[in-house]
Amino acid sequence: MSLRQRCALITGGTRGIGKGIALSLAREGVRIAISYRTNKSAAQNTLRQIQSLGAECFAVEADATDSDKVQFLADTAAERFGRLDILVNNVGTFYWKAVVETTHEEWQRVIASNLFSTYYMSKAVVPVMRRQRWGRIINIGAVGAERAFGQATISAYAAAKAAVVSFTRSLAIEEAKHGITVNVINPSNVDEKDLTLDEARRIRDTRSPIGRPPSADDVAAAVKFFASDEADFITGQVLNVSGGWML
Repeated sequence: MSLRQRCALITGGTRGIGKGIALSLAREGVRIAISYRTNKSAAQNTLRQIQSLGAECFAVEADATDSDKVQFLADTAAERFGRLDILVNNVGTFYWKAVVETTHEEWQRVIASNLFSTYYMSKAVVPVMRRQRWGRIINIGAVGAERAFGQATISAYAAAKAAVVSFTRSLAIEEAKHGITVNVINPSNVDEKDLTLDEARRIRDTRSPIGRPPSADDVAAAVKFFASDEADFITGQVLNVSGGWML
């Protein structure tokens, strides 16, 4: 499953799942571009780790909810690499809030961060992938897109991720004839370090039958498969990386 010399753009690749995906692809010899919104020091730290693996990489400051900045990001990556093979749409703001407690601004921020960013990025890279007659768009969703699990405080996030699933399926149909596959990975909660104690306990109480939450490496393994030639006949699919949460 060789990915050597493929070129990938990963949004939000400085921490958490995005960073794990970037490092995992770098180990396979993929040339990496990551975006970040504000945390330049985190981006530089991630770049140093990627470079230590011998992979070519660079970072671009770009807000994925700004269509102009997204276009600049895609153009920069394509110009730097000469091609663009893999897009991983990873950014996504999240709030633990019930609908009645969610402000209009927070709702809009969640929808823009998760859904609009996926649309803007996909639209920006598709022309490059069409010219190549080959491309992989991999969207990072969430299991909450398909099942609430009794969590009554994720409505905005669940709505945005459900929309990402529908968008993925529609785009897959549009781009199949151009050699581009589009799939979505729905992980359960991966990184608990930024959650409150009550939130972390709630996740642990509903963890998978396997007995642990997924790691960033678990998600990255699914990304590598979807990005590979072996997944050439798979498009418009949802892969739940949740250890059985959906059972």
